[in-house]
Amino acid sequence: MRHLFFVLCLLSLPAVADVPPRFPAGAIWHQRIDSAPLHPSSASMIATLDGLNGWGPVAGVSHRMHIDFSIHVRRMDAMESAPMLPVVEPAPFDYFLPDCEALGTTMPVPNDAAFEGETGQTCDRENADCHLIVERGGLLYELYNGTRSSNELVALCLAIWDLNVIYPAEGRGDHCTSADAAGFPMAPLMPSPDGVQAAIDAGSDSDLGHAIRFVLPNARMASDSGLAGAVNGRLYVRPATHAGGPSGPVGSVPYGVRMRLRADFPMAGYNAAAQVILRTMQRYGIVLSDGGNIALTFASDRHNATTWSALGITPQVFWNGSAGNRTPVRVTDFAVVDTGARIAETYDCVRTDIEPGAALFRDGFEAAAP
Repeated sequence: MRHLFFVLCLLSLPAVADVPPRFPAGAIWHQRIDSAPLHPSSASMIATLDGLNGWGPVAGVSHRMHIDFSIHVRRMDAMESAPMLPVVEPAPFDYFLPDCEALGTTMPVPNDAAFEGETGQTCDRENADCHLIVERGGLLYELYNGTRSSNELVALCLAIWDLNVIYPAEGRGDHCTSADAAGFPMAPLMPSPDGVQAAIDAGSDSDLGHAIRFVLPNARMASDSGLAGAVNGRLYVRPATHAGGPSGPVGSVPYGVRMRLRADFPMAGYNAAAQVILRTMQRYGIVLSDGGNIALTFASDRHNATTWSALGITPQVFWNGSAGNRTPVRVTDFAVVDTGARIAETYDCVRTDIEPGAALFRDGFEAAAP
C-alpha cells in the first residue's frame, strides 16, 4: 500500500517571501537553523575546507563565492496547456534507475521552456548538465542531462517532486539521487529575482525562507576509506540522500552538509537584495548539493518580472570586496550544523513510498490538460 505524507500547517509563522516553488512550511528546507546545535567538529571541518582553498576555483582563483544564473525555472498555471513529453534513455549511457522516475514518464514542456544555459529546447549533453525545470499544479519536474529530440526528452534522470508533501528524512529514497547529485530538489533551493524582490518588499528584516544550494569540487568534500560499506569511501549526511564522487580528506565537510553564515557577518556595503540573501544564509543555511566549481546557483531572470541586474546582484557580488567596500564571503564565515552521523554511500537506492500527485487525484481534481 502506498503511504502519502500530508501536513496541515496550523501554526502561525513569521511572514516571509512566498514565491513558489515551495514545499509546505514544515519541510526541512524551510526550517530555520540559526539556533540549531553545531557539529562538534565544525571548526576543524571548516579549517580543513579553507586549507583546501574553500569555494571552487573561478578563472583559476579559489575562495570566491561566485554565482551561476544559467538554470531557468518555468512555472505554469495549473490549467495551462503544454505538450507532455516522455523521457527516453540516452545510448550508450544508462538512465538512473531506480533513483529517477520510470522511463516513459512524461513531463510538461511549454514552448518557452529552455534548458540550462540555453534559449531553446536542445542542449549539449556531453559538455553540460542540461537541466530542464518546470512546475505545474503542485508538481515539480526536474530533468538532468537532457535534450529534446522530436517529441521525446533524452535524459539521464527525471525527478518529480510533490510540493504538497513534507518528505521524510530519506527524501525520495535513501542512496537515491535526483536531478541534483545529493538527491535534493533544485528549484526550491535556488533564489530567484522575483523572490528576492518580494522579500525586499516585505520589509527590511526579510529573508527568502529556504535553504540555498551550493557546490564544491569533489576533492574538497570528505571521503573516508575506513567507513564500512562506503563505495570508494564516499559518504553523505542529512538532508542528503546520495553522494556523487567526493574524494577529499576525511576531515573536510561531507556531501549534504548544512552550514550557516555567522550572525555577526558585516553586511555594510551590501545592498538590500544582497542582504536578503545573506540573512537567508544566516537563518536557513546553505546545503551542499553537487560537485562543481561555481559555489552558488540562482534561478535565471527568464520567466521573472524583475532581473538580477535591476537588483544589483552580479556573479561576483559576494567576493568582489572592492565594490562598495563589501566584506567577501569566505568559508571561514560559516559553521557546520549538526544534522547527524555520516552515512556510507552504497548506491543501493531504495525509493520511499511517495507517489507524486496522488493527493491531487485522491481529492478529485483533474490533471491539467496536456
